[in-house]
Amino acid sequence: MADTVNSQVTDAITQTAAATVGQAASVALGMFFQAEAQAFALGMQNAVTAQHNVNQIGEAVTAVATAKILSLMK
Repeated sequence: MADTVNSQVTDAITQTAAATVGQAASVALGMFFQAEAQAFALGMQNAVTAQHNVNQIGEAVTAVATAKILSLMK
């Protein structure tokens, strides 16, 4: 087994390690922005669902009130 390593191999590994360390902050910030966007989107989805549910309750109340008004007219 040879005790020497080709300088191109060590250079490639050094450059890869340096690039990985150099990009760590931007990758972490990108992941944070993705998580933040996902949380915001889930919040908006929950707000839309809540509004839909309130509208359904409003429609049910309107139907019951209309039925009661019509029953008084008989």
